Amino acid sequence: MHRYSRLALFLSLSLGVSNLLAAQPSRPRPEASFVRVSPRDTRYFELSSGRPYIPIGLNMIAPPSSDEEQGFKQMEEWMQDLHENGGNFFRIWLSNGFFDVEHEKSGFYDPAMAKRIDRVLDMAARNELRVKLTLEHFRHFFREEQKWAAKPLHHVSQGGPAADESDFFSGQASREQFKRKLDWFAGRYGSNSTVFAWELWNEINAVRGQGWEDWTAVMLGELHTRFPKNLVTQSLGSFDTDRVREKYRWLALLPKNDFAQVHRYLDLGASLEICHGPVDRLAADAVKELLALNPGKPVILAESGAVEPRHTGPFKLYAKDKAGIILHDVLFAPFFAGAAGAGQIWHWDQYVAANNLWFQFRSFAEAVRGIDPPAEDFRPVEISHDRLTVRALDGRKTILIWCRDKANNWTTELANGQPPEILPHALLGLAPAIRLPGKARVLRFYDPWTDKWSKGETDGTTVVLPAFSRSLVVKIER
Repeated sequence: MHRYSRLALFLSLSLGVSNLLAAQPSRPRPEASFVRVSPRDTRYFELSSGRPYIPIGLNMIAPPSSDEEQGFKQMEEWMQDLHENGGNFFRIWLSNGFFDVEHEKSGFYDPAMAKRIDRVLDMAARNELRVKLTLEHFRHFFREEQKWAAKPLHHVSQGGPAADESDFFSGQASREQFKRKLDWFAGRYGSNSTVFAWELWNEINAVRGQGWEDWTAVMLGELHTRFPKNLVTQSLGSFDTDRVREKYRWLALLPKNDFAQVHRYLDLGASLEICHGPVDRLAADAVKELLALNPGKPVILAESGAVEPRHTGPFKLYAKDKAGIILHDVLFAPFFAGAAGAGQIWHWDQYVAANNLWFQFRSFAEAVRGIDPPAEDFRPVEISHDRLTVRALDGRKTILIWCRDKANNWTTELANGQPPEILPHALLGLAPAIRLPGKARVLRFYDPWTDKWSKGETDGTTVVLPAFSRSLVVKIER
């Protein structure tokens, strides 16, 4: 064969292979591990390789632009910022218009749109991020309010299988069609380790229909069958009223729900008073509510942040929060209250990216660097202090303590414009909440606002804290 003919054949074969690979769904890296509930301590996660996994990330539902290239350019920038600052997790909605494969007709799944999902998973893998994939979010078919939550194509008048929202959950035709949708996703992503978890619905109790409880129990089982290596879960609306307490109890204890999630925001229109106060307290309280049920599974604050009364928009004081005190509290408070990971903020674009607050993820990642929660058998405790809110994780080898100044919160700093005070050498008493046999081997302080570690000492009963403002982490190695 002539050398130019051989070259042409080689190029043709190469292009053919490239096109074939481009047409294939996203595939995980061969060496990657799946995230699972740790068999060493079912309150925490780990990788299937046995290494610990503490989710550090946020909701990143979709890009602001409907243009594909502009949208992915923005998402890649966010992913890079998150990765470079120690993050390892984010969430998207597959039902958002940017990713929705079921956008033309009920039961028809557009492979061209699926390539966008492939692309975002590939981008996530390159940035060493895991992704929670939320399958659906609609709340009604035709209503005028909350148009972002409408999905009329499932109604019988539009060629869909359901007469109304309740029929979508209870009707046999709708159920069988949803299972076929799960089959379709399983065919593309059933072995993808970049997927942190499959989430059935965003805040399913907000749907204007009945029967979602039984539907959830059935479909979680269907997800387990199709994605045996991935976690599966469900979510409810914001825990801002007593009315949802029993719903949260039911879902947290549902055996097929791999981990318990809670949504809670700073919301001055909420009926629960806890939602009006300091963000660290409302975030920690939400986690403690679920832990008190003793679900025997990981608990995550999966949505949080601050909103205008009754979720009428992003918090008007976000623009003033250049230091990221709201994000800081959302990240730290849940974990130190016993959650399996950092809390996950909602307003990724209008707050986190707008204020360039990615460094807050780095601060949390640094505070927990080298920690293996399943190996520690952590016991969350609170230490009484007149000036500080002190939450601690008392472990076999390590004691992690987060001290938060009670005199500093969103009201003082953002609403009243009062700068944080410097606390000079506060005394922290460990007993009786934490007992140390004599002196600890190593005691260090981490200031998340300066990103600096310093050394300290303890007599086993008290700790003299260095000067700090807002918050401080204490790490004691037994």
